[in-house]
Amino acid sequence: MTTLKLPGLIDVHVHLREPGGEHKEDYASGTAAALAGGFTCVLDMPNTTPPTTDAERLQAKQALARSGARCDVGIFAGASTDNANSVGQLAGSACALKIYVNSTFGPLRVDNWTLLDQHIANWPATKPIVTHAEGDVLPRVLEIAHKHSQPLHVAHVATRLEIETIVAAKERGQQVTCEVTPHHLVLSRDDLPRLGPLGDVRPRLASADDRAALWHYLAYIDCVATDHAPHTLDEKHGPQVPPGLPGLETSLPLMLTAVDQGRLTLDRLIELMATAPARIFGLPPQAETFVEAEVGPRYQVTGTKLQTKCGWTPFEGVEVAGRVTKTVLRGATVFDGERVLALPGTGQVLYMAAS
Repeated sequence: MTTLKLPGLIDVHVHLREPGGEHKEDYASGTAAALAGGFTCVLDMPNTTPPTTDAERLQAKQALARSGARCDVGIFAGASTDNANSVGQLAGSACALKIYVNSTFGPLRVDNWTLLDQHIANWPATKPIVTHAEGDVLPRVLEIAHKHSQPLHVAHVATRLEIETIVAAKERGQQVTCEVTPHHLVLSRDDLPRLGPLGDVRPRLASADDRAALWHYLAYIDCVATDHAPHTLDEKHGPQVPPGLPGLETSLPLMLTAVDQGRLTLDRLIELMATAPARIFGLPPQAETFVEAEVGPRYQVTGTKLQTKCGWTPFEGVEVAGRVTKTVLRGATVFDGERVLALPGTGQVLYMAAS
């Protein structure tokens, strides 16, 4: 067994479901899962109910996080069909702007190219722009960002086409970064017969060749992000299956297993899960913050032992070789390997105005 000391991890892509989806997750349960997974800072997406598209909603969501969060939280502003000329005013209080170009519904889907151009042009360069742009729409989004000299971060790259498009953009000098999820690195559509509705996610699980391409081009990938998006088991087994799966507590064990297998170096894991996320999103440092983990003894993932409120995982029964044994945030032990010790409200909300 090898014991490691890592910096506090950063997950730049989570859905903590509050407000509107508290039966799936909330700030208290989601950030407990984060600490148990070694994450001391998470960035929360805007597609809640209501979506985070104006100052009033952002402030209300920050207040919820302030009372519930056990680790540090930044909150995204959401681009919508009616806020292209106003959402930029939220840049000082949000961690970034999220633009959904496909695979979402309602006012957060911006699939009109003129409107997308306005959003990218108007957003201040002080904070990143993150896009959900799958498949053949990605080159057009990259083209618009390049036209406006705006850095762009591409969420959850899942296919050979997408990663090769990003590689080409990077090689011609465009300011683009990207992330990949552990589930797209580990699973493929070949796992869907076993997983059933628990494998329904966006972007969808892709082919084994797509998965191999992500590993092949890992040097071009900037972050590992979970896209933690829990739903209840009743919802996942219902007539209309919502896409998404939990990932905060399985991400580091899966990636440490890749280290144990020689597929990834420890230094590269730290770059992907801590250093690069902090740099890309301009996040403040956390003093006296670290994670202790062990690598070696194998065990099987069990959903009922997780902190996430939904209580399941698509990695049920998967054997992993990494385990978080302690998480320390600003000098305080907030997870001792079995229990989350941090109380709700002890995390900090990034960019929140002083009350």
